[in-house]
Amino acid sequence: MEELMRRLDALQARATEGDKLISALRHRVDELEAREKHTKSQAATARRDVIAPTAGQKPSAIPVASEPRMTAAVPPQAAAAPIPGLRPPEPMGSQFDGEGEDALRSDLPGLSLRIPGSQSEVRFYGFANVHGYHDFNGRNQTDAPTVQAIPLSGSPADIQGGDTGLSARFSRIGMDTRTATAWGTLETRLEGDFGGGTAASPNAVFRLRQAWGELGTEQFRVLAGWANSLWNEGVYETVNFSTNLNQSFVRQAQVRATATLAPGLTGHVSIEMPDTQYTSAAGVFTQISTPAGFGGLSPSFASVPDLLGRLEYRNDGLGLDLRGLLRDLTIRTAGTAAAPPAVERNTAGWGVAGSGRFPMRWLSPAFGPDELVGMAYYGQGIGRYFGGNTFGQDALSNIGLPGVVDPSLDALPTYGASAGYRRFWAPQLRSNFVYSYAWQQYPSYAQLFVPGSASATSLNSTMQQGIVNLIWSPFAELRGNSVGTGWLDVGLEYVYSHRDVYGGTAATAPVSTGSGTANRILGSATVRF
Repeated sequence: MEELMRRLDALQARATEGDKLISALRHRVDELEAREKHTKSQAATARRDVIAPTAGQKPSAIPVASEPRMTAAVPPQAAAAPIPGLRPPEPMGSQFDGEGEDALRSDLPGLSLRIPGSQSEVRFYGFANVHGYHDFNGRNQTDAPTVQAIPLSGSPADIQGGDTGLSARFSRIGMDTRTATAWGTLETRLEGDFGGGTAASPNAVFRLRQAWGELGTEQFRVLAGWANSLWNEGVYETVNFSTNLNQSFVRQAQVRATATLAPGLTGHVSIEMPDTQYTSAAGVFTQISTPAGFGGLSPSFASVPDLLGRLEYRNDGLGLDLRGLLRDLTIRTAGTAAAPPAVERNTAGWGVAGSGRFPMRWLSPAFGPDELVGMAYYGQGIGRYFGGNTFGQDALSNIGLPGVVDPSLDALPTYGASAGYRRFWAPQLRSNFVYSYAWQQYPSYAQLFVPGSASATSLNSTMQQGIVNLIWSPFAELRGNSVGTGWLDVGLEYVYSHRDVYGGTAATAPVSTGSGTANRILGSATVRF
């Protein structure tokens, strides 16, 4: 009996030790689970830190919230760690924070993914657009009209009357990449649309809009390639895809340096592709083209690239820009059909411009995200940077006029201003009200150009334009002090344009009178991806 009792005591002791071992194992499991949860929490926090915008990050000119992302549908895999040092273009939505289960998910918004086995991300973007128009005055068969070329009163196009058109050729597609390197983020972009043809063409022609690479950080970076000019400034929002009066949408080869100078202050300097464009009695000359009927090479030259600079300041919706440029304009008639022969003339071109975007909520919260915008410029020899105003009029020359033996090349003085108000009736419904004015000062010998010729009828002393539109964005959202317009815009717009030709009816007779007025209404739908 005593032996049996001893065995029972031993068994109870072993059971007690087993309970202690089980308890210890359970405690160890709890520790490991807690450590794993803490690690995931730290990873999610690190991801948010990488995705969040840096202090020097440049906001968009028109503040909009980021649109919802679309991610690739792939099976859950190991969490993809953020690429160290990769500069994100904009913040992502918090709904993705800590998700960390898609190895291909990129930090970029939109249709984007991480390239497996690399330090690169790639994004596809673009939109499909269709718009229609109707002219109430002269027939102007283009879906991208400019004020400088609207039909003059009494011209054949004016006598015919306005017609209707429909176009989708400005639909756009692009791809950009970002790669982390030892020297910062390498960003590349390829973008094109189908606007290379004409509105009357049955087949749209694909054209290159941008092709560039940029390397560096938010503090300093360098861009090289085919990109938007530093002079570009859209200022106001419109439904149509025209280069409207006083707007600049020049894209050209360039090398650009960008630096963050102070919180909210960014500086840019670039050297860009030159192209002397001048008008004489024979017509419009550029460095690569001559007017119809002119045989041989163009006498238009440039000795050095255009030099541009820009300062941008951004602060809580306020945007201020100051920009300037210097140019060399040259003509060399040797080896061309221009008269007199063997003449070289040079003149300097320069210009300054400023623009501003003021958030009306600074005056009262009742204005919401409304904005007041404006711009003004003055310069000489900057015509080609205002494609809607003065194509071919960097300068004028009296070459070819009777009795001229010592021809001149005169940079064209020009100035203008635009003012607009962007009104949000609701986050999903907004309007823009815009008025623009432009003026050119021509040399007196321009009155000797043959009346009714293309040279004489293209010299507009003053131009005006008024725009009113209504844009519906059903998926727009108000996020803080800005509006994300979403992936769909449907708009209706009225455009009034007027131009007065230098010299009046005397310069345009017998083809037309010395002025022209256009009234156009158009509608547009844009679907982004």
